[in-house]
Amino acid sequence: MDYIIEPPKTPSVAIDGSDARFPVRRIFCVGRNYEAHAREMGGNPNREPPFFFTKPADAVVDSELTIPFPPETANLHYEAELVVAIGKGGFRIGEADAADHIFGYAVGNDLTRRDLQFVAREAGRPWDWGKAFDRSAPCAPIHAISDTGEMTAGEIKLAVNGETKQRSDLSLLIWNVREITSILSRSMELKPGDLIYTGTPEGVGPIEVGDTIVASIAGLTDLVTHIGEPV
Repeated sequence: MDYIIEPPKTPSVAIDGSDARFPVRRIFCVGRNYEAHAREMGGNPNREPPFFFTKPADAVVDSELTIPFPPETANLHYEAELVVAIGKGGFRIGEADAADHIFGYAVGNDLTRRDLQFVAREAGRPWDWGKAFDRSAPCAPIHAISDTGEMTAGEIKLAVNGETKQRSDLSLLIWNVREITSILSRSMELKPGDLIYTGTPEGVGPIEVGDTIVASIAGLTDLVTHIGEPV
């Protein structure tokens, strides 16, 4: 087929122990999915239906890379998250069947231009400018669920320049992975290549040029991100 412009390359994520890569179709993110983080963001941590926002697929960035400090912000924040990689599509997936649709798990960092997010939030506008910018979705290599089993518990933490800023446990997710997968699939058909960033624990904060951020989840490969000069 001929195109009037060069087709964009397919974004992808590394796979642990393999030279193959996981193609990324869409990126979904869950907001305020740990009680303590919901409180620190001024929310009410209860089990109202979870809410989602998205990032473009090409926002994904491999581990161990230096990314430039993004434009139009003076308040860039880190957010360590468990990432779920969908390997089998489905619509209206039952909670009991959700694990059958998961290819694997990875450590992610939902980078956020917090000042722009807050401006949008106060105005009742979408969060896109605060969340869905270039290189805003760093992701470590994916570990297959056949190797990890279902990840329902395990320490999640993040350090900036060696100083721990976030520390919690996956068992404290308000909505667990099975529930998130099932609820999201009620609104749209999930397909292979979709990533779900499942929410961040408390302790979010600013990062600056020159910082090194290491996000970790027990049993998975660490995600290392270096913040470089603005472009």
